[in-house]
Amino acid sequence: MGAVPGSALAGHIWFPPDVNASEDFPATAHGGPVTHPFAEPRVIDKQMLRTALKQRRREHVAAIPAMQLGLLFRRPPEALVRLVPEGATIGLYHEMPAEAPAGHYARWFFERGHRIALPWFADRAAPMAFREWTNPYVEDLLEPDPFKAKQPASDSAELTPEVLFVPLVGFSDRGGRLGLGAGHYDRWLAAHPPRLAIGLAWDCQLVDDLPTEPHDHPLDAVITPTRLYGPF
Repeated sequence: MGAVPGSALAGHIWFPPDVNASEDFPATAHGGPVTHPFAEPRVIDKQMLRTALKQRRREHVAAIPAMQLGLLFRRPPEALVRLVPEGATIGLYHEMPAEAPAGHYARWFFERGHRIALPWFADRAAPMAFREWTNPYVEDLLEPDPFKAKQPASDSAELTPEVLFVPLVGFSDRGGRLGLGAGHYDRWLAAHPPRLAIGLAWDCQLVDDLPTEPHDHPLDAVITPTRLYGPF
């Protein structure tokens, strides 16, 4: 599947003037939805594109047979494995519905002696940190996070990943990333530049004209079930 024109996706989504914040319409820092009429047009386009891509991602994943789904993202491409330092701490994520799964990668790196770290939040307003998932074969070591995903327990060791695999909503073939809109990963990447920042995505999330802003942190590579984009 080729790249999806971002303008085409955004152009077919009606942006409601007054809705409660949701996963498709994220809350602002003040707690309300990002829907006010004075937002910069480019930002509104980005929000509309995010909504369209999330819908496209849900439909794409729903169409994949369960047996096939379990065979995807089994191990990282060898071209990237060669760039990972021996013993490096690997940051991943516990995927939410329709996100590209990261669990196989967590177990693959764990079996090769790497420490595994997942995002950790004290609450919804707290900055993102990373704490150790001491055994990615044991889900019981995780607890609910503030965003309906899972995270390590609060007494787990805090780690700083040297290689980070990140979820995304959309991406470009040059490493541009569109996330959920909260900016957690962009802020963390700016404060803790890892050796590698790699996106995991479905092919349908590729966009040919992804809008970016100065705070958007580019990725070093993106992995889909069919291709490796980069390293850039």
